[in-house]
Amino acid sequence: MPDQAGSAAPTGPSPVGPLIVVALDFGLKRIGIASGDTLTRAAHPRSTIANGPKGPDWTALERLLADVRPARIAVGEPYNADGSVSPLTEAARRFAAELAQRCHLPVDLVDERWSSQDAEERLRDARASGERRRRVTREDIDAAAAAVILERWLERWSKQHTRT
Repeated sequence: MPDQAGSAAPTGPSPVGPLIVVALDFGLKRIGIASGDTLTRAAHPRSTIANGPKGPDWTALERLLADVRPARIAVGEPYNADGSVSPLTEAARRFAAELAQRCHLPVDLVDERWSSQDAEERLRDARASGERRRRVTREDIDAAAAAVILERWLERWSKQHTRT
């Protein structure tokens, strides 16, 4: 059985139909959530759930997963700018492993370097253009960062499942 919380690209046979995927931007205070699918290859920020010393709000996360019913989950794997492992990397890996056990779904780790910065820039650009009216909150950034993580996962998936 493949490692459910491994960093490898999504593997396995090509799916029969589109897959719904949920991405999570792991943080020590909040976990950003996005969803998308392999048909449209679009990622949509959804919300955040709390995370803290007692761990994530598993009830809220399990409720969301029951509503969305994803085939896979992508969890952002934070690294230092130079690619080295940090204490947050290990915490995200532990979270991904526990998530795989709790939800019985494949969990893929995705390098999340710069995802929050990319997300914040996108949100600020949308606000400056008038596309977005309300101010940008940390929760918005975390959910948008999860969408960036999911876009990276979808790009990797597309390369593996597109015939040349």
